[in-house]
Amino acid sequence: MISTVVLFVAGLALICIAGDRLVDAAVAIARKMAIPQIVVGATIVSLGTTLPEILVSTTASFGGSAAIAAGNAFGSVICNTALIAGLSQTIRPAGQVGADALAWRSLFFFLVIGIMEIYGGQKGAYGRPFGILLLIGFVVYACLSVRLSSSEERGEEEGAEEVSVPKQLLILAVCAVLLYAGANLLVDNGIRIAQALGVPERVIAVTFIALGTSLPELVTSLASLIKGYGNVGLGNVIGANILNLLLVIGIPAAVQGIPLERKTILVDMPLSTAVMAVLLVPILIRKKSSRVQGMILLGIYALYCIRSFL
Repeated sequence: MISTVVLFVAGLALICIAGDRLVDAAVAIARKMAIPQIVVGATIVSLGTTLPEILVSTTASFGGSAAIAAGNAFGSVICNTALIAGLSQTIRPAGQVGADALAWRSLFFFLVIGIMEIYGGQKGAYGRPFGILLLIGFVVYACLSVRLSSSEERGEEEGAEEVSVPKQLLILAVCAVLLYAGANLLVDNGIRIAQALGVPERVIAVTFIALGTSLPELVTSLASLIKGYGNVGLGNVIGANILNLLLVIGIPAAVQGIPLERKTILVDMPLSTAVMAVLLVPILIRKKSSRVQGMILLGIYALYCIRSFL
């Protein structure tokens, strides 16, 4: 038990340090290239912080634990939005959000998850053809992010100090690896505890694993708030949620298919859509968020966790 606690603390320290440095590197790139913070958060940062979910789901799928692959993805969307974004907006609501950068990504997310809900509800699984379709969706999302970034609002901090973009990209890559290593330590120990308590596989996936693999997003969002770059954290959550749908489910589905549990279809998918609507719709209308939104999202996540265990 002592070794488990030590590994848990080591993992926590690792993701805190790596998450802090990742934010610095991302903001440096945004300043150098005059890219809006929310765009950097929704692309470069979100890809790095979503690596744990991608690797965990792919590994779980190959190991025959398909419920973990699907539950991890939707559980992470719920965790990213209701817990991480909820906590961030409660502490410091986002102001002056880039409408262009947020609007098309919001539409893209709801379109993708709507198709996934309809298809999953009818088929009860995501087969290889659908997995390949999700991967094609990722290519489309990446192309749109590059193409539309030039027309989206520019950051306010242009003309900052000279930085080496290749060096900052290398730091981002190293930090992403360290984030995964730290999250993996936390996930492994959390699963052992859960299994010892007899917690079902789906509940482990949507709570322990989803929370563990979402820790990079949590640390990144909190570090962004502390440093005054709240839009990086908001963009990270939105981008990570899109990648959860397209890659975390798309990769294992394209390899061998993913069967869906009834509770995933009836609970996790609709709730993923609902919490994103609570987060995004008011921001799109008012161009800023509020603490009320954050508190509502935190309340939803608390009820979701209680419901999952009961």
